[in-house]
Amino acid sequence: MREQQAATSVRSAGPDGGVGRAPTAEVSAAERAAPPADQPEELALEAPKRGTVDELLDAHAGDPLDPMRHSAAHVLAEAVLQLFPDAKLGIGPAIRDGFYYDFELPRPLTPDDLAAIEERMRASIVADHPFIRAELDPDAGRAFFLERGQPFKVEILDDLRAAARAADEPEPVVSTYQHGDFIDLCRGPHVASTGRIGPFKLLAVAGAYWRGDDKRPMLQRVYGTVWATQEELDRFLWRREEAKRRDHRRLGVQLDLFSFHDVSPGSAFWHPKGMRLWRTLETAMRELQERRGYQEVSTPILVHRKLWEQSGHWAHYADDMFKLEAEGQTFSLKPMNCPESTFIYRSRVRSYRDLPLRLSEYGRLHRNERSGVLHGLTRVRHFVQDDAHVYVRPDQIGTEIEALLGEVTESYAWFGLEPRFTFGTRPDKALGDPALWERAEGLIREALERSDVQYRVKPGDGAFYAPKIDIQIEDALGREWQTATIQVDLVMLPERFDLTYIDEDGQPRRPIAIHRAIYGSLERFIGVLTEHFAGAFPFWCAPVQAVVVPIASRHNEAATALATLLRGRGIRVEVDVSDSRMQNKIRLAQEQKVPYMLVLGDREIEARTAAVRTRAGVQEPPIGWDALADRLAAEAAARRP
Repeated sequence: MREQQAATSVRSAGPDGGVGRAPTAEVSAAERAAPPADQPEELALEAPKRGTVDELLDAHAGDPLDPMRHSAAHVLAEAVLQLFPDAKLGIGPAIRDGFYYDFELPRPLTPDDLAAIEERMRASIVADHPFIRAELDPDAGRAFFLERGQPFKVEILDDLRAAARAADEPEPVVSTYQHGDFIDLCRGPHVASTGRIGPFKLLAVAGAYWRGDDKRPMLQRVYGTVWATQEELDRFLWRREEAKRRDHRRLGVQLDLFSFHDVSPGSAFWHPKGMRLWRTLETAMRELQERRGYQEVSTPILVHRKLWEQSGHWAHYADDMFKLEAEGQTFSLKPMNCPESTFIYRSRVRSYRDLPLRLSEYGRLHRNERSGVLHGLTRVRHFVQDDAHVYVRPDQIGTEIEALLGEVTESYAWFGLEPRFTFGTRPDKALGDPALWERAEGLIREALERSDVQYRVKPGDGAFYAPKIDIQIEDALGREWQTATIQVDLVMLPERFDLTYIDEDGQPRRPIAIHRAIYGSLERFIGVLTEHFAGAFPFWCAPVQAVVVPIASRHNEAATALATLLRGRGIRVEVDVSDSRMQNKIRLAQEQKVPYMLVLGDREIEARTAAVRTRAGVQEPPIGWDALADRLAAEAAARRP
């Protein structure tokens, strides 16, 4: 048994968190108050419920260091109040790898301010003030924070009381924590005293709307990190700097892969090298799908609103669609592919012999993401998804899921990535027959077991219409990304679009629709790969696999001939015929992360060989042109990481 219970939620950072599902129309407070542009993923926030009382009071982020990190946030607020006595306090939770606190301040904070805040925080830690919990009735708590000019705390208390009244529950108990002279509204927990707070550092300041609402005040969010030991802090700071070095937005420009322009926010402009990478990934996936019996389709980008009303998306997701009017009718750019695939399914009567029917689509999708959450390739408005909808009979679920897990494992092995699987089961407000849910979950669990993969169970985390398997990967810096997803749709497409097949007895039956994406969105997947490999892509998918470097201009003709030979074998090769010196040509190719530099001089041309140098600086023995072509073609075909 390789099943594990999931103790914490899995972070998802992307616009395509689920294939075919209807994401909430609300953007979470964490998303609206996104980290600054240079903030690494280590400090990407979990996505709490937008602006709820639980979000505002809960300091839990799912890590044993949470009490220390939340305590550090209180010490941060204490220091800010000492420097800015009129500061208005927002919230200060623990987050992944750190903490933050939101403030309304008379002026923007500067780097010098952060240094001064750190100094006062250290003084509080050295003083070793105990954290003391106290309870107040709501009226006393409200009066306490009103007297101290803290309107955001008063609002939290008012909402807490309103929520209790709406639920017909007793008046809530208000808890505060005090260390030294500082008192804050807080649910806890905390460490015993400020002296228990480990090595810390303040990292950045960003804007954050109060309660994630862009119609509310803009606050200043101060991010920090704290660890049990100096060694752990140093390691984190190194990872943070390394994450900046690997930032796909910077590397995308350096490697000439893509760019962004304000004429189309949240949409990448793909350059020739970027499109080579894109098409290589796309071709590899198409070959896999061809072996598995997929049939590729294409559906319209512009769709009438009645489709989304039928699917249920219009009621929950219309605000996040790009809409337009034509001849008095409302259309939208599609944010997902799934409803349209049903029209192809229903284009003729389907027999039980036709199933499974695997329809794949590289659909161009648009989602009206808020400008404040756009982030390079990993959070965009326009993207392409390697989508598929597999229509199966109920008895085919287990076999198909097992095959899909194999597709994920195989394709991720091309990059040396090991997928991790999370199984989300029936939520409380699920649609459909509970018996069918139970059967589907049992078949999914059996498929996971037969596939011999490690997986975590997240009870109640399935979509309202589908148990699901989410796939995560860990990159070179230990950051977790959710990429692929597999969802077993019991009701949304089959029921809402009245899908049927004719069984062995000539009776109409409901199929089950499996939504799946393996890369997820191509944009986001390429962004993740760029940072994982720091731009040094595996040979098989590198935009430029080799550069031929003629030592002098008299060697240019031979260099072109070698490039022609290699292109004939499918190798993506360029020739540097510039007037630069050989060393400069090699240095440029290394900066472009090209796997191989093939140097030609008089001796190599006479022997019809090439001197091979790798991007890591390793000089290999000369090799004949034909042998080189065979070697590179075999290396590309192997799709090794």
